[in-house]
Amino acid sequence: MAEMAHHGAMRAAFARCRRHFMAAAGFSALVNLLYIVPTLYMLQVYDRVVPTQGRQTLFFLTLVLLFGLATLALLDRVRARLLVRAGVVLDSVVAPALLDATLGRPDSAAARAALRDFDTMRGTLTGPGMLALFDAPWTPVYVAVCFLVHPWIGAMALAGAVILPVIAWRNERATGDRLARAQAAAGVAYAAQDSLLTSAESICALGMRQALVTRQLRHRRSMLALQTEAGFRAGAYFTATKFVRLALQSLALGLGALLAVNDQISGGAIFASSFLIARALAPIEQLIGTWKAVAQARGSYQMLDTLLAGPAAAMVTQLPAPRGALRLDGVTVLNDSRDGAILNAVSFDIRPGEVVAIVGPSGAGKSTLLRAIAGALPVDRGTVRIDEADIGDWDPERLARHIGYLPQDSALFEGTVKENICRFATELGQTDDIDAAAVAAAKKVGADALILRLPNGFDHRLRLGGRGVSAGQGQRIALARAVYGDPALFILDEPNAHLDAEGDAALNAALVALKGEGRTVLVVSHKLSILPVVDKLLVLRDGRVELFGPRDEVLPKLMPANVRRMPQAVPGAGAA
Repeated sequence: MAEMAHHGAMRAAFARCRRHFMAAAGFSALVNLLYIVPTLYMLQVYDRVVPTQGRQTLFFLTLVLLFGLATLALLDRVRARLLVRAGVVLDSVVAPALLDATLGRPDSAAARAALRDFDTMRGTLTGPGMLALFDAPWTPVYVAVCFLVHPWIGAMALAGAVILPVIAWRNERATGDRLARAQAAAGVAYAAQDSLLTSAESICALGMRQALVTRQLRHRRSMLALQTEAGFRAGAYFTATKFVRLALQSLALGLGALLAVNDQISGGAIFASSFLIARALAPIEQLIGTWKAVAQARGSYQMLDTLLAGPAAAMVTQLPAPRGALRLDGVTVLNDSRDGAILNAVSFDIRPGEVVAIVGPSGAGKSTLLRAIAGALPVDRGTVRIDEADIGDWDPERLARHIGYLPQDSALFEGTVKENICRFATELGQTDDIDAAAVAAAKKVGADALILRLPNGFDHRLRLGGRGVSAGQGQRIALARAVYGDPALFILDEPNAHLDAEGDAALNAALVALKGEGRTVLVVSHKLSILPVVDKLLVLRDGRVELFGPRDEVLPKLMPANVRRMPQAVPGAGAA
């Protein structure tokens, strides 16, 4: 994937399929040469068989014709299979990089529609439009053959070969921009539909179904308006193309008859002329007829190339497993409109083994801070350092194995509970001790009994979006996923937001155990029950650090005297 992450990524991918396309072009040459066989058969039948009544000659000519047509059909099938194989190779090269790139840009409409665009483009490679592109270079050959029949026949074929490309060019000028905008609008509409489907239950429960259906139809009307306008214009040019082709094909018969009457060509050449002109113009007509698909494929190519463009992933030195030290220097994250900061010059230093609670009002930037530390969100200014190394100096996949991240929404996925806990390591062929490690992670956070009560226990299958368990159950499964593999640094975003008393106790016990093992823990929580486990407090307000220090120094500044007394300490959870 790394070699494709640069400008021209799609071009590099197509280079991997070059031999398939070259072979298909070679077979196209043979196919187009064999298309002359019916013309030669027609000439021989009218010029030799009919005047001499040569039945035996007709028999052998027919055998040659059938052999030529059978060979043509076989070669046509082979080149179609070559294009299908090219699509398979292209998928094997592009799809992994594309999936990886889309996960890096989840909010982009282009990213959400990327696979759909890629499949559309890949489908065009095996359709009539691609075959017409391979046949188009043979139009001059057929025009030349028409000149061999008679200069006037050649002139008529040449006129058609000039007029039809002009129509195609006008078609592109008239529809290209509209098709591009229609494709962009379609991407937005499809992305919105995907988003609606993920929240379908909430939409129905809130009585928003008809309102959002109306909203989605408005998106589709905008898309359809552009597609319809482009379709009308393309249809007009396609109709003009068909008229020109049929007119020239028929006029070729009249011109041939006139030339035959004047003894300038034979009777068989009359029909051969019509056939040759039709064959010369057929690829151009096919291209115009499939131009919408070809234009969409070209637009998809450009969008995918842009999505995949970026600096090549450099090979980084494999750093040793982190101990859990964390330092932020002036970390700033701007908002989407780039006119304000969600985090503003945030700096602090955390030693390995410390448990830090991050508190602050809603919108203070707590979740954004955790995402930046976890590497899920790039920072605009400043540095995040883990064990003194800039987070950008770590291999992201390798570093992620040493971070236990629990997002605010749990983020479980379709699959079994075990697969979610082990971070789907089974998909990478990592089968050694996965079962034992997944069970151990669940026991460490006290979720094993809860999981075993589910149907099929650890093999209980969650549906799309992690549906199939309650919010509290999902949060505890996600916590087990965070501790899987014994990371050195834990980043927990409101891990007790959906927990009951039993879950709260299990969470506190897990935090005590992690602290005892010397793990570094950052936790966002609005519940006081975690305070006995905490070493330090970090107070965020409006994206800035308002207070940071030992728990017992910061807490009195936040809480009035009547609520200052902490909950009863969890055994073994003394403050640092």
